Amino acid sequence: MDFSAILKTVSILVAVSAGLSVVISIAEKVLNNYGTVELDINNGKKKLSVTGGSTLLSTLAQEKIFIPSACGGKATCGLCKVSILEGAGPLLLTEEPYISLEERKQNMRLSCQVKVKSNMKLLIPEDLFNIREFITELVEVEDMTYDIKRLRMKLPEGMTIDFKAGQFVQFYTKPYGKQKEEVFRAYSISSKASEKDHIELLIRLVPNGIATTYVHTALKVGDQVRLSGPYGDFYLRGNCEELIMIAGGSGLAPIRSLVYDVIEKGLPHKMRFFFGANTMRDLYYMDEFAQIEKDYPQFKFIPCLARPEPSDNWQGVTGFVTVALQEQVDSGEGKEAYLCGSPGMLDACIKILKEKGFTDETIFYDKF
Repeated sequence: MDFSAILKTVSILVAVSAGLSVVISIAEKVLNNYGTVELDINNGKKKLSVTGGSTLLSTLAQEKIFIPSACGGKATCGLCKVSILEGAGPLLLTEEPYISLEERKQNMRLSCQVKVKSNMKLLIPEDLFNIREFITELVEVEDMTYDIKRLRMKLPEGMTIDFKAGQFVQFYTKPYGKQKEEVFRAYSISSKASEKDHIELLIRLVPNGIATTYVHTALKVGDQVRLSGPYGDFYLRGNCEELIMIAGGSGLAPIRSLVYDVIEKGLPHKMRFFFGANTMRDLYYMDEFAQIEKDYPQFKFIPCLARPEPSDNWQGVTGFVTVALQEQVDSGEGKEAYLCGSPGMLDACIKILKEKGFTDETIFYDKF
């Protein structure tokens, strides 16, 4: 075997590979160099000169205009819609599942998918200009279950956040491990809306989740945490006698905030909170909700275990939360429903609620 020939071949391949890398790098810079692009927002109310090449979502974020997004720009949540009147180009395949026919007539697009390549005219809801960025300090971390952590973040001295119970913030990671770039994800606020100098979040570890792995393995008390918000239309309407609340896992977060909001404001609504879990080790805040139930007769907490272990000695409702919902809620008359959890659970619960007379106008949910 001629090792010199092999070495020569390997050297040539390495050189070719390095050359291609340089060519690709130069090509990316040339092809993605769109120069300065003008953004006309809300018919000239705000004009920006930005560098082209990035998505509209990230470009606006660099200008401190924050568009809601739960998935971090992966085109899986459909929240980051804005109306682009000029300069967006054709609708992309990644956008089609999230843009209805009516929305297409309104020039709605996913800002995470549209690249800023030419001058644009766009419409952004005015309330999004009130969304702010917060550089907070992580002051507490508590293990609520084996896979859910509670984070308490203190806002800078003198700064406050005004949010409606049920809304969410965007949480920004820092580079860690093999993850070299910042990412962001949406998490509902679990703390009371009356407590304006801090924010609490409940974050469940998702296998291979970039943001949740960061929280569970890299984030430490004393670290700075960047947040933006508040976002979302999940908040109390209250045009009813009774609130039916349904959650699973970390979906408990906005419901907890809503429960305290009703109590602190002295609102007359009855509340029934159905919380779905698999086994005892998935339950948390049990003592707190038991105390609320004791102190406020209008509140009832109904934890449901789908697969309790024999050692759990479980005396409560057994079965999926849908079973309890089917058995204990008679009709939708005089009621509103507030749900937060996995898409599968929510779809199943919404189906039952509609069969009982709830409508799209009386069902509210966050599906993350």
